[in-house]
Amino acid sequence: MKNVKRCLSVFLTVILMFSLLTACGKNQEVQETDRSTSKDAAAADSGAKTAGTEEEAKEPVTLATMSMFGGTDPNAGNYQTINEEFMKENPYITLEDDSQTSDQDWKTKIAADFAVGNEPDVIQYFTDANASDVLAADKFVSIDEIRAEYPDYAKDTLDTALKAAANPDGVERAVPTTGYWEGLFCNKDLFDQYSLELPTDWDKMLKAINTFKTNGIVPIAVSLNNVPHYWVEFLMLSAAGPESYTTVPDKAPEDWAKGLSMFKTLRDMGAFPEDTDTIDNDLAGELFKNKQAAMQLDGSWYAGGIPDQENTAVVAFPVIPGGKAASGAMVGGISSGFYITKKAWEDPDKRDAAVKFVMAHTNKESVAKYWGGNGQAACAVEPVADMTPLGISGLNYYSSAAASISAPTDSRLSQEAYNTLIAGIVGVSTGDVDPTELLNEVLSINAKK
Repeated sequence: MKNVKRCLSVFLTVILMFSLLTACGKNQEVQETDRSTSKDAAAADSGAKTAGTEEEAKEPVTLATMSMFGGTDPNAGNYQTINEEFMKENPYITLEDDSQTSDQDWKTKIAADFAVGNEPDVIQYFTDANASDVLAADKFVSIDEIRAEYPDYAKDTLDTALKAAANPDGVERAVPTTGYWEGLFCNKDLFDQYSLELPTDWDKMLKAINTFKTNGIVPIAVSLNNVPHYWVEFLMLSAAGPESYTTVPDKAPEDWAKGLSMFKTLRDMGAFPEDTDTIDNDLAGELFKNKQAAMQLDGSWYAGGIPDQENTAVVAFPVIPGGKAASGAMVGGISSGFYITKKAWEDPDKRDAAVKFVMAHTNKESVAKYWGGNGQAACAVEPVADMTPLGISGLNYYSSAAASISAPTDSRLSQEAYNTLIAGIVGVSTGDVDPTELLNEVLSINAKK
């Protein structure tokens, strides 16, 4: 009996231990499951916090900016609007802007700031000789250097515009918005009346001159004694090509003289008004506007004052015989643009903000606002609402027909040298002054500046 009880006791003990082990196993399994679930939840929560941190505000950045869109500048409002939109889209960036009218006092102040290390992070400033003092401080970053890290920088800007905005040393540092162009205005209805094609090459030009002269219409409206400037520029550019035209040598280049000699050729053909030596530029312009003349070389600023916006077109100046310029070589100017300074570029927090700021002001949409249908846009823009046929013609001229854009002659010569050149054009046209001798005199004066 005792043995039975002992066996029963052992049996119950075994069953009890087995039950306890099973319970412990289940409890441990539940704990492991809970622990795993907790880890997953914690990991997910941690990931959410990380993502949230990245999406939340970046480190605050303050950019010091300057532009010439101040005072009564017609684009001052557009500039401020773009700045406001930029800060809304980038709430971590604060702009401390000091835009002013670009008078001589302002230019002097800017040069002084750059000289003592007080330059801003981004500045819209001159790109030509007016920037010489500031450029001498070597505080700007080149576009090539910026594009090495930001390939899309200035992606909307036309290559011709970037080249036109290059500094005197040939380096592209500034991203432009707008500029001006010069072109050959044509009274298209007069060309249509005599079944003439617009003068897109020299043969068509000669045919038009002869036809208009025969029919009592002045072929080309110009005052050779007052403003022969545009013809000086285009004839020299056409003959020499952009590289030689924009280089100031010590002695008169043969191509420059060849270009100026065309004044006599055209005069002998009867291309100019009979009183071209005595009328002023305003009267020459009236001849064109009143349909008494068929063609006139002038700038983009002239377009708005032409009464017949429907029947006036702008074409590229045709290349003269033997000329080295490509068809579509244009005289024009882009004399300002947005620079990023080394101060901003070398600051890890400011670098990205500065790039974003410049791109906000120089993308296609912003440039279209600055341009507004007038002058030269640095991007390929669409016609604005209610744009006239003449306005569209000017847009097509510089945005698609321009093979190159070269600054006018007076941007490279001293005032005295340039005045001497202009004063000699009547004599060149009559054959009384030798083009080479005139140019040598001009370059000699220029060398003394």
